[in-house]
Amino acid sequence: MKMKDFLAGVLTGVAAGVVVNEAVDRISQNVAADSVLNTIKDAFKKEGPIDGSWIVMKTEPYTNNVITMDVYKGGISRIVNGELEQYEFTADAKTGTVVELTKN
Repeated sequence: MKMKDFLAGVLTGVAAGVVVNEAVDRISQNVAADSVLNTIKDAFKKEGPIDGSWIVMKTEPYTNNVITMDVYKGGISRIVNGELEQYEFTADAKTGTVVELTKN
């Protein structure tokens, strides 16, 4: 085997390893909690102003029947017709998708 062919094989293997590593990192990363909260706030603002909001920055496990995922929990409050409305949400940490929304 020629040294040139050997080096080409090694470089190809290293490049493939870097690409696979980057893909795995992207898949396993969570969306930032601030980003999730801002997206949810923007959705609520389409229906009117909000009074306050919060989110827990640390993920926690959540099970919905068979599916288990890491989630962020948070809340939104707003005044509608002089009455305080409060909502609590649970959002998938990987995608930011709201998986549960309850009005208190």
